Amino acid sequence: MMRSLSPELFHVCSVDGGYTRSLRNQFPKQRNPPLPIPVLKKRKRLRFTHSSFICSATLAVMADEKKKVFDVESAASLVKELRGSFNAGKTKSYEWRIAQLKGIEKMIDEREKDIIEALHEDLSKPELEAFVSEISMSKGACKLALKELGHWMKPEKAKTSMTTYPSSAEIVSEPLGVVLVISTWNYPLLLSIDPVIGAIAAGNAVVLKPSEIAPATSTLLSKLLEEYLDNSSIRVVEGAVAETTALLEQKWDKIFYTGSPRVGRIVMAAAAKHLTPVTLELGGKCPVVVDSNVNLQVAARRLIAGKWACNNGQACISPDYIITTKDFAPKLIDVLRHELEEFFGKNPIESEDMSRIVSVQHFKRLTRLLDEDEVSDKIIIGGQSDENQLKIAPTILVDVPEDTEIMKEEIFGPLLPILTVENLEESFDVINSKSKPLAAYLFSENKQLQKDFVNNISAGGMLINDTILHLTVSSLPFGGVGESGMGSYHGKFSFDAFSHKKAVLYRGFTGESPARYPPYTPGKLKLLKTLTSGNIVSILLALLGFSKD
Repeated sequence: MMRSLSPELFHVCSVDGGYTRSLRNQFPKQRNPPLPIPVLKKRKRLRFTHSSFICSATLAVMADEKKKVFDVESAASLVKELRGSFNAGKTKSYEWRIAQLKGIEKMIDEREKDIIEALHEDLSKPELEAFVSEISMSKGACKLALKELGHWMKPEKAKTSMTTYPSSAEIVSEPLGVVLVISTWNYPLLLSIDPVIGAIAAGNAVVLKPSEIAPATSTLLSKLLEEYLDNSSIRVVEGAVAETTALLEQKWDKIFYTGSPRVGRIVMAAAAKHLTPVTLELGGKCPVVVDSNVNLQVAARRLIAGKWACNNGQACISPDYIITTKDFAPKLIDVLRHELEEFFGKNPIESEDMSRIVSVQHFKRLTRLLDEDEVSDKIIIGGQSDENQLKIAPTILVDVPEDTEIMKEEIFGPLLPILTVENLEESFDVINSKSKPLAAYLFSENKQLQKDFVNNISAGGMLINDTILHLTVSSLPFGGVGESGMGSYHGKFSFDAFSHKKAVLYRGFTGESPARYPPYTPGKLKLLKTLTSGNIVSILLALLGFSKD
């Protein structure tokens, strides 16, 4: 009996190191050559039937093909199962939350090498960058939650008013329920684990949907979370549009999405059907204003660190464009050129210290931005690209027209336009003419300019005299405004993002006031007006039966 091997399965078989054979050489005229079937003896020696073998990788793929498709029914079943776990109270205890957080900490410690390899496979992310921006930050978020969880869970005392005297009040943080976290591909570990830490710390059951555009990390997360965490309350669903759509059809108690504004609108529309609250971590065109009074070398290095040494510009808080004065621009460009060569060499495409573009699709999108008629002749540094390696050199452009695509859409890559103005105050109008960004940066020693920048520019977050580092400060909320998102997280803000703040008022059976109850009389109205006036003397007189009038 002979079986045919599809081109896709043939490719999988042909790269399987254990059973590589050149079947196409044996059957050059057949599109789908006959598939040999292996018979393994107990001594692990291989003998073949005359129909030969199926490689182990092919068997795995064929098994995967038989798996049930994750559809709306599957998603509904998953949510029902997790809601049962949540309703049973399993996720609410301090002990359960601590156990899961320790599981994440252990997972990152024990599988650091696997994580780094997956990040390199998906993005060619340098090991140092992967450690600093993904592993270290994920571990830091976990350690902070472990340290502060008891404090975060403790009810917060609240003041009461004279109208409820005697009484006490508190704000209780309670978990929302069953939550969905949809992460993205550019920081596929951090942007998956960080919100999951917040959701677990708050006591929720969680479904994580990692990005299919970073498949190695997605598969690894699915495997590791199953291994290290409680699967009755924490699950990973892999897949693409179909699986995400099936998940969004369900009623969740919170959806946390990181990605583009376009998909953010889809998520928000799906959530609206169930009145589900959302946190949207989106992006936008993050501006950098550079004054002439700065330490130019330090400023240039920090710009490069935030742009090209930060996933090669594929970051939501990456500098998207620079604004500086016409007089100062040549000096800034010269220093940027020098420092870029210091960091990445004369041929940056060959540098191992720079991530690649995530996919062919994104590579072509970026090269299209450069190929636009009024853009290509504005390149003054870089512009080289290699589609085989998915690499684009750090590219700087000057005075690109505002109506070009590169100035209208978020770049999300290694391209950096510089706009020149007569004076820096003009930069405020340029920034405010666009959608509110996720981050805005200013390099200046001028205190008044710093103050004006903070007061007049609306952005999710701001950093003066550096780039991107504000997201490492756990005491600061990280999130967008307007088109760049809604809601925030990091540190306790992550806990709060997945909690409901329940107001609780306690009273005894003393302190009754007859004025509260019918029949209503002019005297009771006068007493209530006095009690709500806030005038202590009048209140005391009223309570003693006297009137100030």
